[in-house]
Amino acid sequence: QVQLVESGGGLVHAGGSLRLSCTTSGSIFTINNMGWYRQAPGQQRELVAAITSGGSTNYADSVKGRFTISRDNAWNTVYLQMNSLKPEDTAVYYCQTTLRSVAYWGRGTQVTVSS
Repeated sequence: QVQLVESGGGLVHAGGSLRLSCTTSGSIFTINNMGWYRQAPGQQRELVAAITSGGSTNYADSVKGRFTISRDNAWNTVYLQMNSLKPEDTAVYYCQTTLRSVAYWGRGTQVTVSS
């Protein structure tokens, strides 16, 4: 069973920063690609950032230059550093990975950016 646990969400003013964390099962972390997704009310879930087991990253155009994804294999944790936050970044943020063609998701953490 793969478990993903997110933390670090909260309420922040526009222009502020937050760092999200996702801790996962140690047996799969070092061999799996990891991703952060978000879903705003009434909208589809979208990919925000992803990182491969080798550390290669990719980002949604809307967050490039503001968000940074990273991973710490020693702690089985993936991070999402979010800077220069905008009200349109408000959403529930989810951690995700895939193992043997099965997608696993965390429960999500709420990020609210006030204007």
